[in-house]
Formats: sequence, structure tokens, C-alpha cells
Amino acid sequence: NSNDDPYFWKTARDKCWRPVVSDVERISYGKPAKKKRTGSRGVPHRLNQEERFLYDQGRKKGFLEVAGSSWRSQRREAPILNTYRSLCDARGKAYIVLHKGNTGESDDVVVDLSPLRMPSNFASTQSYLRSYETLLPYVDYFSGLFDEEEDGNDSIDEVSDDEASNEVVNDDDEEDDDWDTRPIYQLPQYCTRWQNLPRSMAKTLGKELSILFDAKDPKASKSLKPKGVKAGKGRRSGGYGIG
Repeated sequence: NSNDDPYFWKTARDKCWRPVVSDVERISYGKPAKKKRTGSRGVPHRLNQEERFLYDQGRKKGFLEVAGSSWRSQRREAPILNTYRSLCDARGKAYIVLHKGNTGESDDVVVDLSPLRMPSNFASTQSYLRSYETLLPYVDYFSGLFDEEEDGNDSIDEVSDDEASNEVVNDDDEEDDDWDTRPIYQLPQYCTRWQNLPRSMAKTLGKELSILFDAKDPKASKSLKPKGVKAGKGRRSGGYGIG
């Protein structure tokens, strides 16, 4: 219950299924994961050289920076977004992404709470982010909680505070079990976002959120290619290593 937890916004569920970081690294190179269900053939995770750089930078900074503001349609096609979300799930951290617009004046910053696997806290976290003192300079850019349905379409519906409280807090046992047992690519995103930010503000907001959610990876270093990696299959399929 968020009322009893002083750090509810960044608390992650324990004793649930999660991948391990080393396996997320392995499938990002197209290698087999040691833990089954880390990846799926239908969800691309293999990174190219440019994406690898962005992934490594994201680990160090605690938030990912990618080109393109049409993040809804990109998510399922972009290995970098899938892989970074899996990394956040492995670490039990919120998934923070800065989506760069074309002009430098229309960036979006998105926080996906799903890797925390704590749906009872999602609505209260939204309210907390809206009113948190350090984030008040960004309140005019703030959009509420958005959820993506699990059925695989790309529509994202805005959810009001009251609806979010009813919808997310009153999860039934079956839905709750999903957060315990399903891999992250089978779980919906629950996103709070700030829209149409100037680039400098978006970067500063990313840093503030990284601090707030304790998202920097202290073990982050340049990714080391696992031994024996050979050319993989097309990146639009899962490629190698799908457990």
C-alpha cells in the first residue's frame, strides 16, 4: 500500500519473475538467454551499433534518449526500447525515456512504471509526480497516466486520476498474478509523460527523474560482447537467444 511506504513511487515488487541483467545483455547481442522467457521471437531485442551506444548511455544516466516523438507506434518495432525496458525490469526500476522531436522544441519524456510491477502504486505515483516540488517547473507539460492495453494494439488511452485509482488499485487476482509471473513484454505499459518540451528542459527533467527513481545503473560500463557471437537473424524477428 502506497500509504504505508515512504518510497512508494520507486518500490519494486520482489519475489516475482524477472530476467537477469546478464541475459538482457546476451539477447541484445542475439545470444541465447540462460533463463527461459527472457525474450520472444516476436519482440526484437537485438541492438545495432548506434542503439548499443544509446543503451550504454542510458544505463549510465538512468534514462534513455532516442530520436522520434511518435513513441506509441515505435515501441514494438524498436529493439532499443524493448531491450531497455527489459533492463529496467531486471533491475526493478522505472523505465524513463526522452523521445527527441525534430525541432528541439517538441521532446517528450515518458516514465513507464510497469517494470516496478506494483500496479497498486501507479495512480498515487502519478499524483506524486504532478505535485513533487522539484518537478513543478514542468507541470504545464505534464500529461496524466496512460495505459497500453495488453491486446497488442498501439492505442493508448488517457486515464483520469479517479479511473486510474479504480482501475489499477482494484486489480483482481488474475491480473495481480500476471505481474508476478509474466515477462515484461507481455505486460502493458503504465506511462506518465511530459509533452512538447524544449530539449534543454527535457534533458534536465530526465536527470531529475533519474535521481527521483534511483535509476542510474552503478554497474554500467560499456557493453561487452559475449564470446562466440556470430551474425544473427534479422532484427525484426527475435533473432537468437529467445528462451
